Amino acid sequence: MHPVLIHIGSLVVPTYGAVTALGALLGLSMLLRTARIAGADAGKMWNLAILSLFAALVSARLLLVAANWSALRLHPQWLLGLAMVHHPLLAGTGAVAGGLCALAYARIVKLELRTAADALAAPLALGLAFEQLGALAAGSGHGRDAEPGLRWAITYTSPMALIWSGAPLGIRVHPVQAYAALAFLTLALLLLVWLPAEQRTGDVAGLGLMGAGVVIYGTEFWRAGEGRGVLLHGAVNGPQIAAVLLVVAGALLLCEVGQGGAASPCHCGQDTAAGATPRSTNE
Repeated sequence: MHPVLIHIGSLVVPTYGAVTALGALLGLSMLLRTARIAGADAGKMWNLAILSLFAALVSARLLLVAANWSALRLHPQWLLGLAMVHHPLLAGTGAVAGGLCALAYARIVKLELRTAADALAAPLALGLAFEQLGALAAGSGHGRDAEPGLRWAITYTSPMALIWSGAPLGIRVHPVQAYAALAFLTLALLLLVWLPAEQRTGDVAGLGLMGAGVVIYGTEFWRAGEGRGVLLHGAVNGPQIAAVLLVVAGALLLCEVGQGGAASPCHCGQDTAAGATPRSTNE
């Protein structure tokens, strides 16, 4: 694949960063629409997204600096290359930091949390789809060795894929990032279509959490295990545990039908008159 998009002299533009940035821009554009549909303040949602992205990027890089501080003290110029390094732990740290930042900002500006989550669900899925396309080009989160005869298997040949992402060179592997990108894109479209028809605030967010969990859990079966952790004697890995938590969180959110965000027993199948918070739109 092609981890480097542009290389002119000392100028290097990584494909991963460029494609992920494109996904972020498209997600932000979609957020302006989904915020209006969900009934959230579009300006506040824009600020929330920008601050969360910044928190995710900074926290991941700070973790990388802390983990390699001894080497960086001897070679300060290596700081310039930190943005090229990819690792599952960095992604997880960024996701947690971004989520905490979003929660804090939403409380400060008094955004209704479930409404904000509804507005974010589809744009986040779209952004993740493009992030996985960037990962496909860079070799980040690469797939397991492909079975003989798998026609859509890919082979990484660029040394940068090995240096930046640890991708194996010259070995046919599953393009698992493409599987995940297609699944996340499908999820984004489904959530975008479902949002205007939503009857209970928080339903789209709950479905988004569950859908993301299913995508992450399922695609892990085709990913190589390096750097992803092993639990229960290899039965599951770290991302799969996180995926289970996402599914559980989504299911709990779908079952919260109390007024004003207060939780109450699940009344699946009842209409909004039974205590659910109704969906209002600004369109």
